[in-house]
Amino acid sequence: MALRIGIVAGELSGDQLGGALIRSLRQQSDRPVRVEGVAGPRMVGAGARPLADCGELAVMGLTEVIRHVPRLMRLRRELAEHFLRNRPDVFIGIDAPDFTLGLERRLRAAGIPTVHYVSPSVWAWRQGR
Repeated sequence: MALRIGIVAGELSGDQLGGALIRSLRQQSDRPVRVEGVAGPRMVGAGARPLADCGELAVMGLTEVIRHVPRLMRLRRELAEHFLRNRPDVFIGIDAPDFTLGLERRLRAAGIPTVHYVSPSVWAWRQGR
């Protein structure tokens, strides 16, 4: 039986880390590894099935973020629904805390183990951290 992994990389640096992680998991696992989620070219090259491109999450600046909030919220909801219907053995959020941490909380509450790979820089992405 395959190891099923749900994954979200929020930008190209996360895609690079995710690609290396997928290759490493495939080399070390004694069973097939199936990965799907928000991926870029490195993760797809390592065998991930993209549900969306990681470039869709790469928005910066207040006005750009505000303009894309409805689309990003819809994507996060659709991903949660997908992973709740097609339960992975583990979900991995790579960086992008504003997008992935809420998704991780929802999946963890449903009993899906989650891993946040790459902590936000010095945990300073929110006031008071």
